Amino acid sequence: MPISLYRSGMMAVCAFVCSSSFAYEPLRWTDGKPVLQGFWTNSSITDLERPDHIHKLVLSEQEAQAMAAADPLANRVIEDAKPTAPDAGLLDGSDLLAGRGYNTFWIDPGMQVGKVKGEYRSSWIVEPSDGKIPWSRNGRDYVRRAAERRDNFDGPEVRPLGERCLATTGRTGPPMINGLYNNHYQIVQTPDHVLILSEMVQHARVVTMNGKHPPKEMTFMFGHSIGWWEGDTLVVETTNFHPMHELYAHPLFHTETSVVTERFTRYADDQLLCEFTIEDPALYTQVWRGESRFNAFDEPIFEYACHEGNLSMPGILSGARRQERSSQSRP
Repeated sequence: MPISLYRSGMMAVCAFVCSSSFAYEPLRWTDGKPVLQGFWTNSSITDLERPDHIHKLVLSEQEAQAMAAADPLANRVIEDAKPTAPDAGLLDGSDLLAGRGYNTFWIDPGMQVGKVKGEYRSSWIVEPSDGKIPWSRNGRDYVRRAAERRDNFDGPEVRPLGERCLATTGRTGPPMINGLYNNHYQIVQTPDHVLILSEMVQHARVVTMNGKHPPKEMTFMFGHSIGWWEGDTLVVETTNFHPMHELYAHPLFHTETSVVTERFTRYADDQLLCEFTIEDPALYTQVWRGESRFNAFDEPIFEYACHEGNLSMPGILSGARRQERSSQSRP
């Protein structure tokens, strides 16, 4: 592990004096590689896909404010933070579907539109230009079948991996997509490996630098990641996805033929530029790509103490058995 850091003052001065626009000079390890290590968050109102009513990628400040003001989840966070009316009574669970059974004390989706390279973005997807995942017919059928499998309540093995506390619903990636809560990461960097720890279920993705992928017969839940440096950009390529990947309900899916390429560049002291490309002819009509960002976070990540023996799983399965008994008793 590199033990010391430096920032090239002369390079920073030259970039400022010799160029009409300032070129950011990152803090570096003594081996010359930019420091990506630290705590980060990708929380945001901006999501992977663009809302249907917005028809462009880059928003003005006014348009970004309007998007934030209209966001239903952000408004719920604001509303739920208000004091409860004295005459409201205790919550008895009857208003669960109205959104009060899981109050916003526990969630942290973000309140602002994401800003990438100084631009407000309506989606992380930049290609196709409509900001939508380019599903093929086979891809849509794949998603439909996966949803049908997730409607099975025969036992814990068929429930989504998020319910079983075995995997996340998008935060682990690749690529790493923000969600309802737990949008924090820790990056640990050495010359031989880069570790990306996601807050959600405490999954550690280990990127082997200058490594090779194993044979295609060897598959991994979140794929196998290797990395290399292209200038100041860390490039991470992930392949060898396990067929069970679909069961953790990612906003996008990968098959065994998927190739995900991510590019991480220190864009500023407080931001990483995160670019990604998805290639999988089994699901998508084209190669598609996106741009996101990680903002620096100055606190460590707490343990995500979800476990497969929690009360949710017995409750889910007990409810399914009760529903079955109720349907069988009907004339």
